[in-house]
Amino acid sequence: MKIECTKENLVESISIAEKISGKNLTLPVLNNLLLVVKGGKFFIRSTNLDLGVEIEVACKVEREGTVAVSGSVLHGLVSTIYNSNKVNLEVVNDNLVVSTPSNNALIKTVPNDDFPTLPKVESDGNINVKAVDFINGLKSVWYSASISSIKQELSSVYIYHKDGKIVFVSTDSFRLAEKTVQIKDKIDDFDPILLPLSNILEIIRVLEYIGGNIDIKISNNQISFISDKIYLTSRLINGNFPDYKQIIPKEYKTEVVVLKQDIINTLKNTNVFSDKFNQVSFSINPTEKTFTVSSRNENVGEVTDAVDAAITGEGLNINFNHKYISDCFQSINQDSVSFEFAGLSKPVVVRGVGDPSFFYLVMPMNK
Repeated sequence: MKIECTKENLVESISIAEKISGKNLTLPVLNNLLLVVKGGKFFIRSTNLDLGVEIEVACKVEREGTVAVSGSVLHGLVSTIYNSNKVNLEVVNDNLVVSTPSNNALIKTVPNDDFPTLPKVESDGNINVKAVDFINGLKSVWYSASISSIKQELSSVYIYHKDGKIVFVSTDSFRLAEKTVQIKDKIDDFDPILLPLSNILEIIRVLEYIGGNIDIKISNNQISFISDKIYLTSRLINGNFPDYKQIIPKEYKTEVVVLKQDIINTLKNTNVFSDKFNQVSFSINPTEKTFTVSSRNENVGEVTDAVDAAITGEGLNINFNHKYISDCFQSINQDSVSFEFAGLSKPVVVRGVGDPSFFYLVMPMNK
């Protein structure tokens, strides 16, 4: 194998692939990157068996070949080359020689016969979307998925197609987020899927690098994202997502509308005094037109903060997990936020005022 690449292209591609490879004691070759030069093209491949990526890197090919090397070592070396934008890679005596006109380094290779090929997902449907739209859907909901692996269907993002839109949902049974993304181009229908939470952040990172449009292929247990230069594939979870629609309140008794930044500041303030359960109390008094947020810690003290708000409906005193309430604001772009309360011991639904594409539901805490 012998090729010449630009440092910029090489560093970007290695950085993407290297983060997907990981510690694997049963198959140590997966701790490395596979460099493949074939058919006049250069590919970098990485997988942890859950998630895999293959990236085509522009280069000048002199000799074909395949080699596996440590991604962290290769990335550390190439990223610190400072006096040349051209980098040569050549396999010599089972070593990868990385050179520039003034620098020469040798990286030991490892046997690559056991390096797996990436699953090629075959599907009849056509799903072509903007990467930014898919990223928006994932970013809007991933944080409310369960971090526990006991129920895998909750440790995932549920994705389905409805009326030309893609809907993203996640829940840990204490809170739930739903984001609906309008797709401008027509896409074929597909069966609902469960994308593992453990892969979400890496998928977002790769899609952000891709930009532009992506083709999506879905099979029973795999999903792939395809662009001109990148092929990304992820395992899907087999399971049934709960019928979440039944927990959404059909009617509300109280609505509070506040400026998003005001409630963010208030929750930061009251969090200083929250207890080990992160409990924060909402007190709504329509008669006096007051909305107060308070927290108390026996070992620290207590605080009450009044928030300017528009209030309609009944009065209510109710408690929530501070973190669960705060998390959703990253998904709301509007200046004003509405809290829709169904009553005591019932969930609150949070929305950006004027934005029907996102809602967030949080169960209350016991006193």
